[in-house]
Amino acid sequence: MSSRSSKSRAIALLPGFTPEAGAVPFPGFRLTRLRGRGGFATVWETVDPDGELIALKFMSSHNGASTVRELRALRAFAALEHPHLLPIHDVWSIPGQIVIGMELAEASMLDLMLLYVDEFRKPIENDRLLRYLGQAADALDFLNARVHMWEGRKVGLQHGDIKPNNILLVGDQAKLADYGLATPIAGAKSPCHRHGTLEYVAPEVIQGYATDTTDQFSLAVSYYVLRSCTFPFPPPPPPEHLPRSFTRPAPDLSCVTENERPPLLRALSPIPQNRFPNCKAFIDAMKVATGVKPGSSVIRAK
Repeated sequence: MSSRSSKSRAIALLPGFTPEAGAVPFPGFRLTRLRGRGGFATVWETVDPDGELIALKFMSSHNGASTVRELRALRAFAALEHPHLLPIHDVWSIPGQIVIGMELAEASMLDLMLLYVDEFRKPIENDRLLRYLGQAADALDFLNARVHMWEGRKVGLQHGDIKPNNILLVGDQAKLADYGLATPIAGAKSPCHRHGTLEYVAPEVIQGYATDTTDQFSLAVSYYVLRSCTFPFPPPPPPEHLPRSFTRPAPDLSCVTENERPPLLRALSPIPQNRFPNCKAFIDAMKVATGVKPGSSVIRAK
């Protein structure tokens, strides 16, 4: 991938543009094939003006306040460098959409889980799963550390939407993606919008604030899903019927071994202070619980 500076800019789509193979959304960019579709976004494999393959993500954004908030978060993340953060190359703001140009990944952790289930009839091996989630944890601890400048102050950044779909695979490396819901943390807890994917979100986010260990809770849910293909909690009510006082029952961890349950219970604690001090500590505890050789196989950020 050629080096380029990350930037955010307003730009108009070419007249008559419809996302489809062969379409040209901006001068020099040509969509080649659809790589993913969600409720509010599509991701297209794209040839850029240099002839290289990148990903263009088209995100619906019809609310002015949320668009500004997401653009601010994307700008902050575009300036960060870490081997396990998916680089952002460009950000465009267009009527009703945000378009993000980023490194092209081969698959997500969700794709890998489904491959194992469909093709091999078994879950991802513990050593492989914990290697990838250890890399994600390394990136999260980098983000969560209060060393990043945000509007003139040093803060930690909570990603806000950790789930298997947002842990992408590039070669043999796991990289975090989708930063539009990030929340800056400067104290024990910081107010935040109720956002993220409800099945993965920490209970404090439902109450309207984020903490230093909010992402850790979502990482623990992701681990359980990837190990068992089930969620540790029953489905929550839809957002419009979800009161701030909503509390989940205790997690059902019956689909993993007894050794895995104590560290998972700690990371899934409804009390943020009772969780592990950081994401790496959680992953290290899971390695001990599953008999995976301790130690980190991740590349550290310089």
